[in-house]
Amino acid sequence: MSEQKFPKGWSKERVEKLLSDYEQMDEDMLIAEDEGALEAEGQTLMSVPNELVQDVRELITKKQHTAS
Repeated sequence: MSEQKFPKGWSKERVEKLLSDYEQMDEDMLIAEDEGALEAEGQTLMSVPNELVQDVRELITKKQHTAS
C-alpha cells in the first residue's frame, strides 16, 4: 500500500478529527455551515465544469505559492 500524503499542516489524525466532527453534526448544523460559507467575506462559491476542476485547483495552488 502506498503512503498517504497530506497537505502541509495536515496529518492522518487531523483528517480523522475533521471527519469525526462532521459525522457528529446533524442535518441542520451541516446546512447552517453551508449557508455560512455563502456569506464568507473574501470568498466566492461558483460552479465549475468537471473538466476544469483540476485546472482551477492548479491555478489556486500557484497563486498560494506566489503569495507566500
